[in-house]
Formats: sequence, C-alpha cells, structure tokens
Amino acid sequence: MAQRLLVLGWHNIDPTPGFPDPPGVGRRGFDYQLSLLARFTTVLPLRRALDLMEAGRPLPPRAVVLTFDDGYRDNLDLGVPALARRNLPATFFLVPGFLSGTVTAWWEDLGAAFVSARAPALEWEGERFDLEDPAGRAAAENAVRTSVKQHDHAARQEAIAEVAERLRSPAPAGPGPFMDWDGARALLAAGHDVGSHTVSHAILARETVAGQRAELGDARDALRTELDVPADTLAYPNGDSGDYSEQTTALAAELGYRCAVTTRAGLASRTGPPYEMRRVVLTPTTDLRSVVGKVWRKGRALVRR
Repeated sequence: MAQRLLVLGWHNIDPTPGFPDPPGVGRRGFDYQLSLLARFTTVLPLRRALDLMEAGRPLPPRAVVLTFDDGYRDNLDLGVPALARRNLPATFFLVPGFLSGTVTAWWEDLGAAFVSARAPALEWEGERFDLEDPAGRAAAENAVRTSVKQHDHAARQEAIAEVAERLRSPAPAGPGPFMDWDGARALLAAGHDVGSHTVSHAILARETVAGQRAELGDARDALRTELDVPADTLAYPNGDSGDYSEQTTALAAELGYRCAVTTRAGLASRTGPPYEMRRVVLTPTTDLRSVVGKVWRKGRALVRR
C-alpha cells in the first residue's frame, strides 16, 4: 500500500442553500474527521505526494492528501484553524470567477431559489411539483439539478434564472458564500496550496473544445497572476466520469497541469493516469471510518490480485 494514496475532498463545512444541514453539525463532524486523520494517517501535501510518486519512491504509511473544492469562505474561517490545530496541510481548488465575484455558483443559486420560493408549485419539463409539500419541494429541486447538469455553462445559468422566476424567488442579497482573492492569499499565508477548479465551474464535458481550453487555461493564468503560484494542479468540476473527456485530459496536459483529480472514488497511485486521479469526496457528516476503511480494503484486494 506504500504506493497508493488516498485523496480526500470536501466542499463546505457550515450549511448553505446548496448543501443544507442542521446548524453546527458540519463543524462538529469536520473537527472529528480531522482528529481521526491526524491520529491514524499520514497527511502530506498534494505536491509532496506527487513528487514521491513521480520519483518512484514509497509513500508514507496510510498516506492521505486533503483537498477542498470551490473556495467556500468557511474553508478559511473554520477549516484553516481546524487544520492548524493539527498541523495538517491541504490543497484548495479555487474558481477565479467566484473569487472575483463575476460568476455565481449555480447549485447555490438553485438552492437559494427553492429556500425563498413563493410559488405554490413548479412546472418543469412536463412534470408538476407541489412546493407546499416538503417531499415535493425536494423532488423538484433534485429534478432541476439533474436536468441542468446536462447543459453547458451558459445554458445552465439561463435555466437557473428561469427556475427562480417561476418560483417567484427574490434575488439573493448580500455576499455569497465564497472567499475573495484576499481570502485565497490568506490560504497561502497559512501554508496551504492552491489549485485550479476552472474559471466558472463549468462541467467541462458539456463545453466545446475552445470552451474547455478557456476554462482550464484562463483559470491557471488568473491564479498565477493574482497569487503568484504555479496553479498546476486541477480538480474537475463535478468530476465524475461523464463530466470530463479524453479531450479534457489532453488539454490539461497541454496547458501544463501536473495532475487532475476527479470525484471517482478510489485510491491514486503512481501507475494510474495523472489526469484522472481518484478521490473520495466527503461531507462533514460522512462516517469517515466506514468510507476510508472500505476504500483501503478494496485497494488491498486489488494489490493482492
């Protein structure tokens, strides 16, 4: 197992419209997860793990890398102090459009639209959902979420705006849940690393080749210019097997990315494709012992075979 790496990923810690949870649950769960990792695993920076794997050198026992996607503000306010208490490094995959405030997160816009919906029902793609029934409201949001993932970025934003209008939902007020460029600099000052999560969080397989090139290349350029970092690690938005393509991985290599992580569960290894690194995505309430144990047991079985 010394050549296999467990990459873990989170998004937010506190609840948001897009990721609802009871107040306080995320903070307690995340703190407990980090306590387990600090006690039972060897957490190392992603860049150090890549160095070892590329050199053919063994990884430390129970090697783990910690990552965070999207740049939620609570990653800085809550995550960084929790990591510091245990001296744990992490990589944060950031979206320049979110940092600049020029792009909004479609799933957060969708969640907020349903939270503040004033319409009693929603007609969507030939189906009617009763929004006054909690189950109907949840089904409606899930149906819209599944549907809009099939669009390209521009069409997805238009669809979310149309849904908000049908729901008679007021536009959200105040700052969004994401950090800005100063927040990104604070991550670096705290000793963590920053990677790319595309310019606008586009699901890359839904974009044209030119669109993918712009999302990947412009994101790296913006991060290097604003933060003076290599920004040569990448996390694919959404990140499942249908959310990127062979064209995507080829472009990532061409544009100088060193690796790309997915949301496909499993262990990464030096013999695996560097632009399709497996990663286990968690929420702060995930049963870490169960999930990690299952992944490592599967990895051991593969090695034996």
